Amino acid sequence: MKQIRKLNTIGEVDTFVQEPGLSFLYVSTPDCSTCHALLPKLQELLNDYPSVSFGHADATEVEEVAERFLVLAAPIMLLLIEGKEYLREDRFVRFGLLQKKLDRIVEHYA
Repeated sequence: MKQIRKLNTIGEVDTFVQEPGLSFLYVSTPDCSTCHALLPKLQELLNDYPSVSFGHADATEVEEVAERFLVLAAPIMLLLIEGKEYLREDRFVRFGLLQKKLDRIVEHYA
């Protein structure tokens, strides 16, 4: 399974998204059933992308993350390249479409 990097502070989030390469940031809340259901599916999907780092921030623990990335509802999924947002998906994600988008971005970036 793809390893998830737990991001506990806004500093850790900032460092994660600024690292070289592709960073996938998952923002959730603990009381969100959709968040809990999507996380393992997302983790499985990202197994196919070894060049993509996977980070998770709890918006109730890292409150600044919502403001920094304009998160209005959880979950939110962001693909960033060296701090710049390239892809944003929300709670109603279609994994087939997400996979196609990831394929295009990863292929272009590589």
